[in-house]
Amino acid sequence: MPERATVQSRGIYHGLPVFPPEIRGLTAVVTGSSGISGQDMVRALAASPERWSKIYCLSRRPPAVLPPQAEFVSLDFLQPPEKIIEALQKHGVHKVDYVFFYSYVQLPSDPEKGLWSNAEGMCKINLELLSNFLSALKLGQLLPRRVMLQTGAKAYGLHIGPAPVPQEETDARVLIEPNFYYVQEDYLYSWCAENNVGWNSIRPSAILGAVPDAAMNLCFPLAVYATVCRKLGQPLEYPADLNAWETVQDQSSSLLNGYLAEWAVLSEHTANETFNAADGSAFTWGKFWPRLAEKFGVKWKRPELDDSAYTVTYSSDTEVPRGFGPPVITRQRFTLAQWAKKPEVRQAWRELAEEHGSVEKELRDEDRIFGFTDTFIANQFRVGFNMDKVRRMGFFGTVATAECMFEVFEELVKLKMVPPI
Repeated sequence: MPERATVQSRGIYHGLPVFPPEIRGLTAVVTGSSGISGQDMVRALAASPERWSKIYCLSRRPPAVLPPQAEFVSLDFLQPPEKIIEALQKHGVHKVDYVFFYSYVQLPSDPEKGLWSNAEGMCKINLELLSNFLSALKLGQLLPRRVMLQTGAKAYGLHIGPAPVPQEETDARVLIEPNFYYVQEDYLYSWCAENNVGWNSIRPSAILGAVPDAAMNLCFPLAVYATVCRKLGQPLEYPADLNAWETVQDQSSSLLNGYLAEWAVLSEHTANETFNAADGSAFTWGKFWPRLAEKFGVKWKRPELDDSAYTVTYSSDTEVPRGFGPPVITRQRFTLAQWAKKPEVRQAWRELAEEHGSVEKELRDEDRIFGFTDTFIANQFRVGFNMDKVRRMGFFGTVATAECMFEVFEELVKLKMVPPI
């Protein structure tokens, strides 16, 4: 009898696990199912309908795509647990084998201090999301076998500045400011121990995916930038300096993250473990920028080598996550947020959106939407997730980050977020 394969490929994703055929008929709950991570978690599970016979998609808005075995339940986790369990029971949710928790609220922040400046408020509201939902499950006697919580690179303090390289799951917490990931993790550990439920925590870097929402999406601003440059006959200029151009930054495909989360909850030996989630693909803007320009049919420019061309900013932090060293330095000739506010850019986008029936008729909220991508383009410190633990425990999934980004661009086209490439 031939041996059963232990890994498989699905499109551009390779080294994915093969599960025993007897694992079947499971029920999953995916919260935050309309977001980048939640939607691709649903996609990952739906690829195996014999294993996942029912998927409940919980969020305020429905996901862009709802597979045949999936059911959408409109829910706001800021409601009391009693209201949440009432809604679940109304939709016939009588069994929950596994929970994949992606619900998240991004509060308004001080533009001068950055996207994550409202740290205390973020702790309060995001803990409330998790605690209300888990309390509802207990109230309705719907205790799962495992709860998966997605956190991310902020667990290493990378939103503040450079952290020890590589970033490892055992790294000490960064206590420079409150961090809602830590608050959520502590609550999850306590709740699971109290109710005899297993847990997993998954930590991705910048998440690559496509949903009908421009916020917190690294790829959408890049597609807009390249598309408008093409229309205006302008080259794709790299806005940051040579250091940022050559700095290796791990990225995390949301679909690969979903495959990893599925493996984590279904593997008995991985209970109560935290795992990094990265593509396993060394990514630099220097290697990607020419490919991006070629993809959109435009010329491109390297970083300017004359330091006088840059505006230099220094973080005001007196401390960085690694515990020593200078403040964070950023060098930019311009930002995508500034570029997106130009009258000629806004007019070009209006014409493109009208011509192709794009969902986003106007460029809006530029500081938040384009500023998110600016952070990664101008980053000068290493984002390097150590993947030894997850490989040692049996997950070997990988994807070429550039290929993933191109796939995301095409998915954004299908969603009419951007014009055809």
